[in-house]
Amino acid sequence: MKTQAYLFMGISTFFGMVAALYIYWSYQDHGAIEWTGTTALVIGVGFGWMMGFWLLMAARRSEHFHGLPAEERLDGEIAENAGEFGFFSPHSWWPLFVAAAVVFTAIGVAIGWWMVFLGFLAIILTAIGWVFEYYRKEFEH
Repeated sequence: MKTQAYLFMGISTFFGMVAALYIYWSYQDHGAIEWTGTTALVIGVGFGWMMGFWLLMAARRSEHFHGLPAEERLDGEIAENAGEFGFFSPHSWWPLFVAAAVVFTAIGVAIGWWMVFLGFLAIILTAIGWVFEYYRKEFEH
């Protein structure tokens, strides 16, 4: 995971330099900073560093308890990573409903605040449905 962390941090650093150039050039051309692109680039840099830092801390924690993973060792084999990676629902409709609730909320910002409040309620209800879908009927564990 350290490799992935360094990739996230490196690409984010590159985008940070691009953001600095973008700010400089937009100020030179228009006499004011162009806020939309600047904000998007700065948020992208922040998210990239956040992911990289989390991956780096997770790798250090994993190394402390389990040693180096196979993908970080020179003598690591592909077969060492074989096995169960978790359970992934192949037929769930809940992600679609959660996404629809998020879209409804986002459109509500442009149309009216009443729609935003209904959207937040829909997001909460659909997220609860998604989390608890395997606690009912034939899917119960």
